[in-house]
Amino acid sequence: MPTSPSSSVQAARRAVADRLREIRRDANLTASDVAARTGWYKSKVSRLENAVTPPSDDDVRAWCRACEADGMAADLIAASRSAESMYVEWRRLQRTGLRRLQESYVPLFERTKVFRIYCSNVVPGLLQTDGYARALLGSIAAFRETPNDVSEAVAARMERSRVIREGDHRFALLVEESVLRHRVGGAEVMAGQLGYLLSVMALPSVSLGVIPFSADRRMWMLETFSVYDDTQAQVELLTAQVNVSAPSEVEQYLKAFTEFQKLAVYGASARARITDAINALE
Repeated sequence: MPTSPSSSVQAARRAVADRLREIRRDANLTASDVAARTGWYKSKVSRLENAVTPPSDDDVRAWCRACEADGMAADLIAASRSAESMYVEWRRLQRTGLRRLQESYVPLFERTKVFRIYCSNVVPGLLQTDGYARALLGSIAAFRETPNDVSEAVAARMERSRVIREGDHRFALLVEESVLRHRVGGAEVMAGQLGYLLSVMALPSVSLGVIPFSADRRMWMLETFSVYDDTQAQVELLTAQVNVSAPSEVEQYLKAFTEFQKLAVYGASARARITDAINALE
């Protein structure tokens, strides 16, 4: 993946342009043919195919219609829309501190009905205690050298987490068992965090699964990701947040989540693993 937002955006635009060209060639049409069928100048066809001009939604629909490939329009429109926001460096998102980033998720959380969250490294943000969030966000701020607004960011994270108990939402959350053992903030903080996981499992809107160390891995471990309803996925890398909205790509994350669900244990078995992790802190 490219190393800067600008190069990533250009790569995404290039991919859309290349796909437009492929669709035209698969239809055995020339650039002149597409121009004639759409009523465009040939120069516009060239600009779109060479990623000089990003296509509008109507441009994509017209192109696919001209090539008798209407079924491909939805994915291309989604890919084009997400080009500007698909890969955003954390230092850009966090340049003024961490609080605003926490608050920026609120509209997304409020409109999402079904949350699917897989965490391979930390406790899901929606389930974090004040102490755990403070330790984690503090280490993030120090590592990325952002303005120190950790207290405000923690308060914002706690506020947005109210969505767990309010509104008509459902939460399917999966964590690797190693998440229960990673000591974020020390033993006392971890004990409080793990205890909170035990209590939140009782909420009717929450399904929390633990993927055991001993699971027969039919699906390899991935970076932490979240899927909001079935329309958007977010992936967390060390340096950036990746936003995915192309239907075919979102479907891949939904498929991966389903595979992880098959590996996880729930209910009494999950609680036993959390309790074991608490006991290991002593």
